[in-house]
Amino acid sequence: MADCIFCRIVKGEIPCSRLLEDEHSLAFMDIGPINLGHALLIPKKHYERLTDMPGALVAEVTAHLPRLARAVVAAANAEGFNLFQTNGACSGQVVPHVHFHIIPRRTADGKGWPWRAEKYPAGEMEKMHARILEALKKA
Repeated sequence: MADCIFCRIVKGEIPCSRLLEDEHSLAFMDIGPINLGHALLIPKKHYERLTDMPGALVAEVTAHLPRLARAVVAAANAEGFNLFQTNGACSGQVVPHVHFHIIPRRTADGKGWPWRAEKYPAGEMEKMHARILEALKKA
């Protein structure tokens, strides 16, 4: 996609700090890091959402995540990491190209995680379970 910043990075039109690259994938440093060491992993081919990608390509790209995460954690002297991936503007996706954030974390970074868990109303989990099972038959 001509106006996609990540596609332009893949083409070499915009510089990046490359971490790893193969036929299908590119990893590079995020220029707006949540924490220092924040990296991105993308498929080289443009897909807006993870659900648009063929499963085999998802496997090819995400196979790099364990090694990349180990390297980010080690280099940042972190205690752990967040793996973050969004789909659609409503979920916080800013760049409409599939990408995985690897964010090094430390207990002392004070950034926490804004997890606001809810509870299902009585009987609703069972209904949602049934709807998802039905949708899986069509997916």
